[in-house]
Formats: sequence, C-alpha cells, structure tokens
Amino acid sequence: QVQLVESGGGLVQAGGSLRLSCAAPRSIFGINIMGWHRQAPGKQRELVASITNGGMTNYADSVKGRFTISRDNRKSTVYLEMSGLKPEDTAVYYCETHGRLGDYWGQGTQVTVSS
Repeated sequence: QVQLVESGGGLVQAGGSLRLSCAAPRSIFGINIMGWHRQAPGKQRELVASITNGGMTNYADSVKGRFTISRDNRKSTVYLEMSGLKPEDTAVYYCETHGRLGDYWGQGTQVTVSS
C-alpha cells in the first residue's frame, strides 16, 4: 500500500516552532492538492492547511498567521512551518494528497505542545 512519508513531529514548549515534511513517492503522480490534517484525542480530524500545485493556500482559522504551508513540486514534498505553537495544537498530524490517482495519506506524526 502506497503511503506518504512524514517527518518532523515532536515535543515543543508553548510558543515554540516545528517544521513538518511529507514526501510522496514517485508512483503517485498528477498530484493537485497537498495538505495537512490533524486529529486530537477525542476530536474529529480537521483540515489544518492545504496548497494547490499552483500555490494557492487555505488555512484553518485557528492557525492563520502562525502556520505556513509550502510545497516543492519537483520533489512532490509539502511542508508545514508551525510557529507560536499552543497546547491546543497538540494532535497527530496527517499529510494528504489529492490528484489524478485519488487520495493518499501518511501514517501521521505526533506533535505535542507543553504549557
């Protein structure tokens, strides 16, 4: 089963920063949208940010001004720069791609923000 490869999660204090990366294998082509979702314990998975292959971005209101999504189309890699982290940002973060071959997900990476 093809999966995206995520990295960059970890434990950080409130106010700190983390950078998440997600690479899609070459077998996944025709990607249009790449994004990050998160799921906190006891809560539904929610979209954090997304970016099209043309560079148009979309953010959840809760992360606007703190998180920045970007992508390298040549490497089929998407990044999430997170700053000003808050305890409520604690969750498992999942990468997703959407394109010609359908939707693909990563295995998730834990982000924990301590107060």
